[in-house]
Amino acid sequence: MEGTISLVEILKILRKRWNLILLLTLSAGLIGTIVCFYIMKPVYQASTQILVNQKNAESQLDFGLIRSNIDLINTYSVIIKSPPILEKVITRLNLTQSVEDLNKNINVISQDNTQIFSLIVEADEAGKAVEIANTVSETFLNEIKGIMNVDNVTIVSPAELKDKPVPIKPKPVLIIAISIVVGLLAGIGISLLLELLDNTLKDEKDVAVYLGLPVLGSIQELSKKNKQGSKESIYKKMGGETVGQKV
Repeated sequence: MEGTISLVEILKILRKRWNLILLLTLSAGLIGTIVCFYIMKPVYQASTQILVNQKNAESQLDFGLIRSNIDLINTYSVIIKSPPILEKVITRLNLTQSVEDLNKNINVISQDNTQIFSLIVEADEAGKAVEIANTVSETFLNEIKGIMNVDNVTIVSPAELKDKPVPIKPKPVLIIAISIVVGLLAGIGISLLLELLDNTLKDEKDVAVYLGLPVLGSIQELSKKNKQGSKESIYKKMGGETVGQKV
């Protein structure tokens, strides 16, 4: 092989091994489809919104109090995922998950400069995600009164089960598209590698380049039609028709 391969030669190689490239591309797409729909478990998401605000505040426009409530959200984000809260949720719902596993499936997101934060729960069933989200919120609402000796938490938007819940993971279109691209690249890479590892001499140009021998002549390969015509011509010259009649 030469040190470099031109673009034209690469295109010839790809055209020559198009069936291998197509096979690997389709196979990768099929594998991605099987993994997405039959192996990976769907993950559903549910969320609740919780307001931090003093119920007995004299003025709703007390900016100092609002600032204090916003600062408390960071503390509440830790408490709502703490073992005392999650252990009660597990007991109440009779879950098989450990506190650590349940903690991994819960995220708390605070919105900048607001007194509202969102509790987001992921589960393998839509109804289960909704149930856990609402139970965690309610348990936190009841327990925070004793933990912090405050009464400034309200659930403003509980989680609801949709008629046709859609899982957030996996994403079939993305996974299948990535699988097809990986298969295509693998097919192109293997095709080029096979060509680079192929050290057979294919034409007179290879003989001159790799063996350093002058080419005195070459025999062209006949097409199927020309081969058939040559056989019939030789058969007639040898008296094949006469022999056939005698037989």
